Amino acid sequence: MARGVDVCAHGDGASVAPLDGGSRAQRRRRSRSCVPQRGPTAPPPVPERVTVPGRYLDVDELTLRAEALTTAFPGLAVLRRIGSSRSGEPIRLLSVGRGSRDVLVVAGPHANEPVGGVTALRLARYLCGPSKRAGTGRRSGPADTTWHFVLCADPEGARRNERWIKGPMTLSHYFRNFYRPGLAEQPEWLPTEPGAAPLPETAALLGVQDELRPYLQCSLHGVDVGGTFVQLTRGLPGFSGRLTGSARDLSLPVERGPYDAFFWPSPGPGVFDMPRPRETDQVATRPASTATSTWSHPHRYGTVTAIVESPMWAVDAVADTSEHPDPYGALGSVSRTLAEETRHLSGLLERVAPGLPDSAEPLLTPVTEYLAVSADLAGEWSPETALGPSGSLPPMNRARVTALRIAARRLMMRSAGLLHQMLDDGGEGASGHRLARGPAPEVRAELQRFLTEGCEAFEADFRTRWIPVSDQVEHQFRVVLAAAELAARTTRLPGPADGGSPDDAVPRPVVVRA
Repeated sequence: MARGVDVCAHGDGASVAPLDGGSRAQRRRRSRSCVPQRGPTAPPPVPERVTVPGRYLDVDELTLRAEALTTAFPGLAVLRRIGSSRSGEPIRLLSVGRGSRDVLVVAGPHANEPVGGVTALRLARYLCGPSKRAGTGRRSGPADTTWHFVLCADPEGARRNERWIKGPMTLSHYFRNFYRPGLAEQPEWLPTEPGAAPLPETAALLGVQDELRPYLQCSLHGVDVGGTFVQLTRGLPGFSGRLTGSARDLSLPVERGPYDAFFWPSPGPGVFDMPRPRETDQVATRPASTATSTWSHPHRYGTVTAIVESPMWAVDAVADTSEHPDPYGALGSVSRTLAEETRHLSGLLERVAPGLPDSAEPLLTPVTEYLAVSADLAGEWSPETALGPSGSLPPMNRARVTALRIAARRLMMRSAGLLHQMLDDGGEGASGHRLARGPAPEVRAELQRFLTEGCEAFEADFRTRWIPVSDQVEHQFRVVLAAAELAARTTRLPGPADGGSPDDAVPRPVVVRA
């Protein structure tokens, strides 16, 4: 491709223009003739499968592979530092091409969900391919686009999960080594206190959003147990068909009532529209108006944000929309069990809390949050009180009941796993001291039993099946390309109907994600 020339194809192609494509204003002017036009088109072919790592990559491996890509494609792929974590870890952005419009892909916003980094590299490599550089042939995304990939939004949290990401891939190994920081320390959430500064990781995301003003932002998540689904801040007509088509091809269940979007409207299978500001969201433990997130920040620029979930362990029942024979009985059982197990784990924490060293604090914060949320949910999920914003429950089919059962089991296994780590890792340097005496050994043994039996029941009750990493990645890859194609056709600047203007962000709810 000649330098200084944009590749611009009408239709549903994905192109990458060279890096010296002129100023942003010049590129935006040129883009007006390049935006894919509406109209009937045949569905694009599924991109050719390429070799994808059969495992997750750690933070250092992601960086090394991104650096190798920039070496292989100088002038097309660029890696730069957009910020630092609280401990000084670099937060890096890999950019491919220099079109007049931008897509931002955020990998690793949740520390325990490593699939996104591999997906980001898969997309970047695909976009550096010969047909994308030359602008020839049929392509599978919007024309004249620069793609930007945050390789890992929470590098500190990701490193704490490196003990399980290499396997063995069992629920027991995963939950015993699981880590996710407390809500206030997760990069996608903005501070709730007036005037409070965002985390350095959050500031990096906000800065790149303001710089790029992307027409699409994709946040890559990996639900540990369940199925695939996507949450949208704006509608994308036709998206559900593309999501379900990929899921069907890769044998992934499509969630029909996930806990994260339990009461949200669904324009099609697996797709859920996030509520407007000040609308009641979900249940009382998940208020819509308490804070905003980095999902909503670029709304002022007309951005569509898609939160793309790809499952690690699949549960086919989350896609079963048949009538549940006893939904209220099932709700009662979930509520009672969650309340009992929450009390049990809270009691174990109380027994060892006085002897915990300062090094346990990063684990203590999320444990405390999980147990508090679990206690509240146990009450809200009881048949007498489990009502949505309309004052009624949605149809309680097998998929929705299964989603709640999974959420309850997940909360307990995460809490127990973090507690167990506190007694092992939290007492670093304390062997023979506080955590080797008193109630700690007995509590540790009880947590071992609880985790072993709980994970065995999780696998047996829900018939979980591991999804190969390559398939998790391939699904996200296809879904992101589909979202980019559709968003390029439909995005616009917000107006009064959106509750604001291009200069006024319309906030979206922060939720406590399971």
